[in-house]
Amino acid sequence: MKVLFMCTHNSCRSILSEAVFNHLAPSGLHAVSSGSFPSGRVNPQALKTLEDAGIATLGLSSKASDAFADTSVDVVITVCDRAAGEACPVFFGRALKAHWGLADPSEVVGSQVEIEAAFAATLSTIETRVKAFIALNPSTLSAEALQLELGRIGYL
Repeated sequence: MKVLFMCTHNSCRSILSEAVFNHLAPSGLHAVSSGSFPSGRVNPQALKTLEDAGIATLGLSSKASDAFADTSVDVVITVCDRAAGEACPVFFGRALKAHWGLADPSEVVGSQVEIEAAFAATLSTIETRVKAFIALNPSTLSAEALQLELGRIGYL
């Protein structure tokens, strides 16, 4: 099963989600990420947060959704409110869709300690949601049941 995490710029929240998912996922589950208007760079604090947590960052990059136009995606999860309100590209038409809104830690203004805390809190929320997703054993659920559970997880 392939999961696509989408955000507007694909530089922070969707990158964190992709990395955490792949770090925790068993064989047969894989995540990628993209942006509707990608920035073309990964937020350095997002990379530092992942590295500090012992999560691999190799290969993470900011890219547009059309990078996956020829790839089958089973689930599309938006992680920012702007991307949630945008139409998913037509090539994701059959994929299940869910919204797991996250405040953008890159918008936090404050000391380095406050910024690091915001990124750590976001990473923790993503980890909680990804663990809940994996615990579902998604390949055993009907599309309707999985859709319901994905929506519920977005509130954890």
